[in-house]
Amino acid sequence: MIEFVLVLIVALFGDPDASAGAGADAGAGAGGNGAPQQAAAAPPSSGTAKAPAAAAGPADQDRARQSYAAEPQDPTGRFTTAVEVRPILAMTRNNWVAVRDWDGRDLLYVTHILGWRCGLVALHVGINGAPAEAWPLPPCLEDTNAPNAITDDAVIYKSYPAGSIESVLVEITYDDLSTDRAEFERKTIQMP
Repeated sequence: MIEFVLVLIVALFGDPDASAGAGADAGAGAGGNGAPQQAAAAPPSSGTAKAPAAAAGPADQDRARQSYAAEPQDPTGRFTTAVEVRPILAMTRNNWVAVRDWDGRDLLYVTHILGWRCGLVALHVGINGAPAEAWPLPPCLEDTNAPNAITDDAVIYKSYPAGSIESVLVEITYDDLSTDRAEFERKTIQMP
């Protein structure tokens, strides 16, 4: 998988025509409750995420532009900008979230997104059709050799009553202020 990602990055950033193509607009329109703290592996995809008809509607774009400032988009090779993480998150959309039935609770994990958070300014999650609420993003560790490393104090999951999660809406705001979103049915993100 890493070879594929590296080839994609080389294709996007090494060839001017490639960076003006798919990578440039791929996303522009388009815990402490007794549960284990280790990041859970993303479940195998048994379905696909539903991208709403308007993958990032005007309301999402307006919220992004009003609340945040765009950051420079100079590729660093460290996956700290939207231009670097957007292609990866677009290809791995089905792994953005996972639901786990653990000890009589539903645990909703966002570990995959947190692993690419340095190119994001916001993450919002909505459960069962409720409005999406902000999920805290840990700071990017820019002064380390692993800026996207997930620290022990990161909120990698939230706990809900058993069987209560039927669907999940995820909205991402990249640090260039473009947005992306996807909806998931429980059966497509349920961990064994």
